[in-house]
Amino acid sequence: MTPLARQPILTAAAMRVAEQSAMDRGATVDSLMARAGAAVAEVVRRLSSAAPVLVLCGPGNNGGDGYVVAGELARAGLSVRIAASGLPATDAARNARARWTGPVEDLGDAGPAPVLVDALFGTGLSRPLDAAIAEPFLELVAAARLSVAVDLPSGVATDDGAVLGTVPRFDLTLALGSAKPSHLLQPAARFCGAVRVLDIGIPIESETFVLGRPVLAGPGPDAHKYSRGMVVVIAGAMPGAAELAAQAALRARAGYALLLDGAAHGTPHAVVRKPWRAELLDDARIGAILIGPGLGRDRSAMAKLDSALASRHRLVIDGDALHLLDQSRLGMLRSRDTVAILTPHAGEFAALFGKPAGSKIDAARGAARQFGAVVVFKGPDTVVAAPDGTVLVTETSSDWLSTAGTGDVLAGTIAAMLAADPAPMNGAGAGVWLHAEAARRLGPAFLADDLAQALTAARASL
Repeated sequence: MTPLARQPILTAAAMRVAEQSAMDRGATVDSLMARAGAAVAEVVRRLSSAAPVLVLCGPGNNGGDGYVVAGELARAGLSVRIAASGLPATDAARNARARWTGPVEDLGDAGPAPVLVDALFGTGLSRPLDAAIAEPFLELVAAARLSVAVDLPSGVATDDGAVLGTVPRFDLTLALGSAKPSHLLQPAARFCGAVRVLDIGIPIESETFVLGRPVLAGPGPDAHKYSRGMVVVIAGAMPGAAELAAQAALRARAGYALLLDGAAHGTPHAVVRKPWRAELLDDARIGAILIGPGLGRDRSAMAKLDSALASRHRLVIDGDALHLLDQSRLGMLRSRDTVAILTPHAGEFAALFGKPAGSKIDAARGAARQFGAVVVFKGPDTVVAAPDGTVLVTETSSDWLSTAGTGDVLAGTIAAMLAADPAPMNGAGAGVWLHAEAARRLGPAFLADDLAQALTAARASL
């Protein structure tokens, strides 16, 4: 049972390809089902405290997994019941049902149990559950002390995070072979509870992974403020946003933060402040430039963005600057020698790239390839995509990040990571992780100012 961090993510179609690869090497559908059922049963056995278990079985191979789970638990000495939504409809499920020696109740007539295992429907579901299934299903899950979903909670789509009708919240979801997009994409992810991956002997290959804890070295004995990374933040109409970003950059990693056109006096005093002049971007010591937080969208903002795009430095583009990326500036972006990082939220993404098609993962990957930039598609399920197709997806983050200024803190954090590491995907991923960790440490009800300060402890934890 493996935590999600750094695990590969497979769509339903990619999982079928992986299963076929396993069968090409000698496995069968029945043997894969046996592995999956045994792995789930072992976890349920350890967590159940010997309490009675109710396994819900559907007609497909997910239901077949459930029959195997029940058999393994019964052989381990647990009290187990099965409630089915109908007869098995695949050969492997029928074989698994035939090996179950106990009774099978009708789902609509089943009574609750302290431990519930959902093996009704797994990957590939495309429509809501029928009412005859959904109503008893919701009641039985609600009545359980511990609820465990096999692969995915029944009632969620596999690939795009969609919820197909009313779905109960589970305590634990056991992903078979690999994580699936809906373990991480909202709104489906919120119904999965804790997600753990079970190895069932299937070869997994993917370009999409769960974001993991970064490995960041501290400054060495020869370090100085410029070697740690100099970040330039270009302010504008709302300088407070740029102030937050500059503070975040210093607390996350940077040795020097230069705020251009910000308030003449402010805190922390470690932030250096100068009036805007385009020639200040010619400094060879600059590690990264951040433009966009509170920039505005007037002629002055456009001129600043043009100067940033024309510079040779690594670049993070956020907020208002994203709205100013017309076709001409996108051409400048594509022609730059250094890959930029774009950090749109959903509204900015739609304004820049159009309404997302497919899943959030698909949309971010497509945008990164189209514009030759790393795209950090922000939200409760942030997706980081590179032009080469590599994608990182975050685990569920704090709902309390939904407050003004937290995106500015994220942009500053990413800029600090980029200033010290020329690989933009590394910088984007590390910045997103630190931002989420700072929010986790704060708990509920914080301000963006608190979040920037909490980066100190988050960075110290690495």
